[in-house]
Amino acid sequence: MREFLIAGNWKMNMLPTQAKMFVQELSGTIDETLHQNPTIRTVVCPPFTHLAGVISELTSSEIAVGAQNCYFKETGAFTGEVAPSMLKAIGCSYCILGHSERRSIFGETDEMISQKVKALLAVSVTPIFCIGETLDERESGQTNVVLEKQIRAVFEGLTLEEVESIVIAYEPVWAIGTGKSATPEMAEETHSFIRELLHSVANQFGHKLTTKILYGGSMNAANAYDLLSKPNIDGGLIGGASLKVQDFTSIITSAISLQ
Repeated sequence: MREFLIAGNWKMNMLPTQAKMFVQELSGTIDETLHQNPTIRTVVCPPFTHLAGVISELTSSEIAVGAQNCYFKETGAFTGEVAPSMLKAIGCSYCILGHSERRSIFGETDEMISQKVKALLAVSVTPIFCIGETLDERESGQTNVVLEKQIRAVFEGLTLEEVESIVIAYEPVWAIGTGKSATPEMAEETHSFIRELLHSVANQFGHKLTTKILYGGSMNAANAYDLLSKPNIDGGLIGGASLKVQDFTSIITSAISLQ
């Protein structure tokens, strides 16, 4: 039976009261189904200001909660930043790192993202590590080169347990928030490359990796089934569709139907 992870990246949307109402409706709609299908994991990742309220609403829910970012230091004079241990302390199970918006708008580098991944692993919070190429890079045939650089910067030197504790989210930058999406065949081809690369990086362990690889390029209710049906796509990191209860539950239902 296949296992899927469906994660919602809310980005900078909703107010705290709206977030509470949203997860009340979401959990009321999907909790019983998730309880009956334990191989389908679901995560919502609201803004920092909403985390405590959302976690409180989901205390008895099957839905986990993640953050959208963190810093790699535990304490210090880092105004505006949030430490991994702070996320752990309030009940976050996941944290998104390396999203293309963090890379392009806020200048995050592969080295910085690597440090953040290690800091999260140290406190047992699961990193959802984003990778992806721009349209120019894809059209010039550089997709695999770009992805390999991003992956090796984070994965080399990690233990087997650490490698398998990370979730990768492949998000072609040209398909984020544009309404465009890679075809299922394009996505599967790239996911297959990522999986083979992970085996290469970790071949010293002599063990077949179980690292999950999500697709994050505008997955929605209409294309989720076709994307998730591909053997190397283990779930989705959902943007706009995660802000609508009906659309998000439809994606989860698509995953359930493919078990």
